[in-house]
Formats: sequence, structure tokens, C-alpha cells
Amino acid sequence: MTALVVALPSKGRLQEQAVAFFADAGLNLTQARGSRDYAATFEGVADVVVSLSSSSEIADELHAGRVHLGVSGEDLMHEHASFVHDRVLPIERLGFGRANVVVAVPRAWIDVSTMADLDDVASGFHLRHHRRLRVATKYVNLARNFFAAHGIADYRIVESLGATEGAPAAGTAEAIVDITTTGTTLAANELKVLDDGLILESQAVLAAGLRAQWSEAARRAARTLLERISARAQAKEAQIIRVRVDAGVETALPALEAQAAAKVLSRPASGNLAGEAAILVPEARLATAIALLRAAGSQSAVSVQKADYVFTSDNPLYAKLDAKLPR
Repeated sequence: MTALVVALPSKGRLQEQAVAFFADAGLNLTQARGSRDYAATFEGVADVVVSLSSSSEIADELHAGRVHLGVSGEDLMHEHASFVHDRVLPIERLGFGRANVVVAVPRAWIDVSTMADLDDVASGFHLRHHRRLRVATKYVNLARNFFAAHGIADYRIVESLGATEGAPAAGTAEAIVDITTTGTTLAANELKVLDDGLILESQAVLAAGLRAQWSEAARRAARTLLERISARAQAKEAQIIRVRVDAGVETALPALEAQAAAKVLSRPASGNLAGEAAILVPEARLATAIALLRAAGSQSAVSVQKADYVFTSDNPLYAKLDAKLPR
């Protein structure tokens, strides 16, 4: 596995959003044999192979070390106990594919609103029916860990292969652990989420398979991809101030860095008051930066522009990965 292998979702809304995320960073997906092709590349980027798979398969592939980077839901990633340990490294949460993994019970259970109430019900259910309360789910590990954290043991998992929310109505389970976005489907099936039944707030995540074969070519390609993603993220959150350097600007620069989290991208040689400085400022600190310039006595006009990318000497996403890879 010499080239960097990147796994992306093969269908649905998550695929559209993942492809759009990379395209926004200038990494355009190319499928040589058309949209039905399950192999692709990023246009103009060497040593990268893109594999299109289901989200659950991507989580498995990362865990097994068969791909270097992948995009999948945190819910699927966390089903593997080693997600944040020695096998899979979450690099960046991507802000799309949001959903919650929750514990839900029938709305008719009016006296059950917390996990403690469910514990009481589970104990009583066992005494009355001589069998344990059933919990239907595709998230076996997440459910077991969450129930254990709440001290609930008198239940059994029923693994769900279909529409989990229909299990109570079908009589195959009494409660469920499932994923929800709006709660509409749960409500349609006469279910309610317990007040403290939120297991995980999930979203799509870019993760690395630490047990993959990280060749020098794969590392270089990962550095290129992650630098592009970092540069785009920085540009989205910042503005570039351009200002002719005068004595006030010179005086204000230390305060800009300390109080407005600014980075001086370029400036004329020290003492040269004829040139222009370019200063990167977080968008939320822009007003603070202008106020600091004026407070220091700067009379220069200030122009502000958005950048498409901001490439800096550091590469925080790759640095996070590199720190976990074997030397």
C-alpha cells in the first residue's frame, strides 16, 4: 500500500457532503469510469487513491488498517472500542452528518423519563415476565457501555438489522438505542427519548487508520491533503487586514498578536514606514484589531479582504497525525 488510500461514503447525503467538503478545499474528486465507479482520485494530487464504500465499511476499514484516511460518522467509529486509542485517530470533525445516538422508550410509559426509571422498569419487568427487558439496537457497544455507566444490568440486547424504531411496535423489543436527527421518526413510532438518554452527539469525522502501512509517499500525500484542508479552514475563519505601516501600526502589532490573536503575514523591513503590512485576524476579532490600531495612533487606511486559503508554516492537522505515526 504505497499510495495514500482515502475512503469516502459511496452514496447518499453523506457522500454529497463529503465530496463537497473536499472540493471546497480545492480537492476535486474524479471518477474515471463515471459516477458508478467505486475508485476515484483527487484531481492534480499524486499518490492518492480514493475508495468509495458504505460508512459502516469505512469504519471497519480504518479499524483494520486497510485505508489511511476515511470519512464516516462518529457513531460508527465509536462502535469500535479502540476508536480513540491505538487503531483510529479522529483528525477533524467536519460539521455535517449530524445525528444523536439516544435511548428511546414507548411514549405510553408515562412514568419513565430517565435512565434510573428505566432501571426500575427493567427490574420489575424481569420479575413479572421471567425474562429480561429487550433493547433493540445496531449500536451494541455504545448501548452496553452507556447502560453500564448508569448501573443498568437487567436487560438484554437484541441486534437490529432493519428499522430499529419499529421494534417495540412489532413486539421484538421494549426499548431501543438508535440514531435520530429531528426525532420525527421516533415520534411517528410512538417513542420518546429519555431525558438523560443522549449517548452521543455524532457528526461526520475525518479519521486516520493508524495501523495502515504509512509509506513515505502516503505520508507526503496526507501532508498535502491536510495542509489544503487546514489552509481552507483558516481562511474561512479569518480576514486579512492590509494597512500602510506608520508609527501607530508598528506600536500596535504586539497588542494585535496578544489581544486579537492576529498573525503578521508580511511586513516591510523594520523602520520602513513606506510599505504595507498584511495581518491575519480571526473574523470575530476584526473590530478589536481595528480599535487597537486606532488606539495606537495609526492614521492609515485599513482594507479588509477574505482569503481562499491561508497557508502557514505549521500544519496542525498533519502534526496531529504525525505525532501518532511510528517513526
